[in-house]
Amino acid sequence: MTKELPKITTYNSLTKQKEEIVPHEGNKIRMYACGPTVYDSAHLGHARSAVSFDIVQRFLRYAGFEVTFVRNYTDVDDKIIQRAKELEVSPKEISEKYIQEYKDDMASIGVETPDVEPKVTEHIDQIIKMIEKILEKGHAYQVDDDVFFSVRKFKEYGKLSGRSVDSMLDGVRIDINEKKEDPLDFALWKGAKEGEPFWESPWGKGRPGWHIECSVMSTEYLGNNFEIHGGGKDLIFPHHENEIAQSEAASGEQFTKYWLHNGLIQINSEKMSKSLGNFFTVQNAVKRWSPEAIRLFFLSHHYQNPADFSEKVMDDTESSLERIYTTLKRASDLEKNSDAIDSELEDTTNKFKDNWFNSMCDNFNTADSVGNLFDLIRAINKSIDNNEYTTSLENALGEIKRFGKVLGILEKNPEDYLSSLKSTENLENITPEEIEKLIKEREAARSEKNWARADEIRDELDSKGIVLEDKPDGTIWKVK
Repeated sequence: MTKELPKITTYNSLTKQKEEIVPHEGNKIRMYACGPTVYDSAHLGHARSAVSFDIVQRFLRYAGFEVTFVRNYTDVDDKIIQRAKELEVSPKEISEKYIQEYKDDMASIGVETPDVEPKVTEHIDQIIKMIEKILEKGHAYQVDDDVFFSVRKFKEYGKLSGRSVDSMLDGVRIDINEKKEDPLDFALWKGAKEGEPFWESPWGKGRPGWHIECSVMSTEYLGNNFEIHGGGKDLIFPHHENEIAQSEAASGEQFTKYWLHNGLIQINSEKMSKSLGNFFTVQNAVKRWSPEAIRLFFLSHHYQNPADFSEKVMDDTESSLERIYTTLKRASDLEKNSDAIDSELEDTTNKFKDNWFNSMCDNFNTADSVGNLFDLIRAINKSIDNNEYTTSLENALGEIKRFGKVLGILEKNPEDYLSSLKSTENLENITPEEIEKLIKEREAARSEKNWARADEIRDELDSKGIVLEDKPDGTIWKVK
């Protein structure tokens, strides 16, 4: 018997409304997400996009859909070429180094490997063929060794970003030696410059423009009209707008049915980016916080909304994760000694099961799903206080396990996770014994209402990378 598929809705950036995801064929969903330009280490902005679409594909599979997921690597680009020149190595050496680093970084925060991970340099022949099609249909023109897409000849240009062609001219900077017929036209093929990598083409030696690569690699593996295309909101214009124009000009068909765009990471209301210098690399972040805490931070925000990052927010997220794992450890420490039904816990578990699934069906709302989890954790703690491992507790833990598998969190052994918070690997100039001694001194100062000394001790420990958390049953510490 075929499993009945749930109704899953998503906000479609193309139509500007929520729509039910309806595959072209049966339960098959083909999905493409724009990957990184590999010239430097990945930061949390890159991770946010990767986690967003990792969750989308995970949930679609869990719900019964057959998903083919493709995410690319841009391994030839101006930034890669510039970095290679600075380091006096080949562009290929740069791109291969950061492709592997990106894979390692994403794996460290639980991002599953896509079904296909194509590289631009492995699809040059296909890129040339698509450009030839666009030229044949009159949507592009050649100038010397360059080929440009003619924006005004594609009548629906602007349908994704919602901009008119004339309004796009505002603020456009035109170079004195500009070859383009119109400042909005964009490069499909770039003639080779001295010292740059190049490939032979009908227009001379050169390399692909940025936008054409995603059109080619997505349609190569998913066909001309696939279901879902994803990426960060910063890619809507011009990248995704240009993808639509060149893809539909080449095929004559709709390019993608549903466009999903994740919100950006912000610091003090500014986008996190390398150019602004206000970023955490993934490697630095996982040294400071557990990988699941980083993932939980992303999941606590709806994927379409911006996520305001700060060290305090991350510390609070780690504390929230710690509370969950503490509850799970309390449960694992109990021996099953009753088949009784805890009706209150049973009801809360059933509500949690329905609520998190329904929240995910409604535009992949992980924020609501995570919020529902804490209601269940409170009910579990209340049940554990009775010191009985009941059938209801077992059911609740099983539902959390299913929930965690879909969202990629709560997959650690509780004892291992909790002990990792007290890892002493990164301790400098202080020992665990000295930390405990200072905590006792602080507790004494607080009992004597010597708040100045208590704060002084907290600040001293903080300067050595130790975070204190005051709980009802005492003060605990962990390494930043």
